[in-house]
Amino acid sequence: MTPQEFFEYCKKNEVEMMDLKFVDMLGTWQHCSFPIDVLDENTFEEGLGFDGSSIRGWQGIHMSDMLAVPDLDTVCLDPFFMEPTVSVTANIVDPITKEDYTRDPRYVARKGEEYLKSTGIADTCNIGPEPEFFIFDEVRYSQSQNQGMYHIDSIEGAWNTARFEEPNLGYKPSFKGGYFPVSPTDTFHDLRGEMVKEMRKIGIIVEAHHHEVGTAGQSEIDMRFQPLLKMSDQFMWFKYIVKNVAKRKGKTVTFMPKPIFEDNGSGMHTHLSLWKDGTPLFAGDGYAGLSKLALNAVGGILRHAPAILAFAAPTTNSYCRLIPGFEAPVNLCLSARNRSAAVRIPMYSDNPKAKRFEFRCPDPTCNGYLTWTAMLMAVIDGIKNEIDPGKPLDRDIYEMSHEELEEYRHTPGSLSEALTALENDHDFLKAGNVFTEDLIETWISWKRDEELAPLAQRPHPYEFHLYYDA
Repeated sequence: MTPQEFFEYCKKNEVEMMDLKFVDMLGTWQHCSFPIDVLDENTFEEGLGFDGSSIRGWQGIHMSDMLAVPDLDTVCLDPFFMEPTVSVTANIVDPITKEDYTRDPRYVARKGEEYLKSTGIADTCNIGPEPEFFIFDEVRYSQSQNQGMYHIDSIEGAWNTARFEEPNLGYKPSFKGGYFPVSPTDTFHDLRGEMVKEMRKIGIIVEAHHHEVGTAGQSEIDMRFQPLLKMSDQFMWFKYIVKNVAKRKGKTVTFMPKPIFEDNGSGMHTHLSLWKDGTPLFAGDGYAGLSKLALNAVGGILRHAPAILAFAAPTTNSYCRLIPGFEAPVNLCLSARNRSAAVRIPMYSDNPKAKRFEFRCPDPTCNGYLTWTAMLMAVIDGIKNEIDPGKPLDRDIYEMSHEELEEYRHTPGSLSEALTALENDHDFLKAGNVFTEDLIETWISWKRDEELAPLAQRPHPYEFHLYYDA
């Protein structure tokens, strides 16, 4: 879309405001709105100014001025404002040098796609995520010097079978019993359907939606695969739409990986495939119908998985999910069909266009731009260096001994371990200057200083159970 076409689009849709959105380092959308009549064609080249020091992990106060340059390929109507408003996603630029900002996650994804093309390996990296989330009726949480608490509730919560509900009809998915039940047990079909409807309005292709394993409203909506940058943009819309549709129905949504004790957490299994000149590259006659290139790609993912998880499972809560016993993909190996392996090869179809691998460790608190680009960089490294993915795990892990499982590497046990892995293994990310040393160092410092250290200083409620009467 050209600037002239943009203004024609606004006139046609009776739009008077533009909402400019961009993503911060941690993966949260920021926005600022502008009347259309204060914009002109130069806006889309020169950008609009904002305070970069107020954005997490970005500029110091002495270098705060930044520019957000609208990308007209991202124009659509925002579905949640009362007045017609056009939404445009921005790229971030330094106002002095006019260079793209290296801590802008969208710039990292753009560089990742360009680097893939420069290698000659492929020209497209397709990403297909499966984000899971919980729909709650209420959430309360607090932390102060003398108390710390959280409370969540849901009409579907298994703990509410005895609650006085005038009347309580008893349709509550049990713990780990929420996968695929029809109504009346699945009470959120229509709500998810409304979320899908809003996604389709802005051009997101949705393949399916359903209740997930967890009690208390765990859900999943699957988007059809798209090129990496486009899917990263769509993932921002996905979270925005899911939360806002829930809110207007009096519900609240969380993408926290593990909000409920002793039940399944929310992951974001991510499907990846490489294509060149419209031809899929992952189908072959190797293990699980994969090509050698695909197997080497998996080898790259598995070798660098601990470092990737610093982006893909980026919260302390992520490692409450990545534990054995909850269909958690903690074993760093590949398998056809085995969901306890970190990399699964879906076996639903023999069509070469459907051949891909599924990395099961990420969760939806991640920044898609950084996570999927990190995965792509590991894939490229695996292909370039012909990394062997190792012996597949095609057995039921619950029938295996501890000694047998120890033959396989495992995911980090904490965010701290994942950050250390990233610290020790990030050269593959810096190929082609896709990730800069500055961005990696800033990410590690932020996570340690702003998340790990504050959490370590606070007593956990369960510690009172363990130690109060010591």
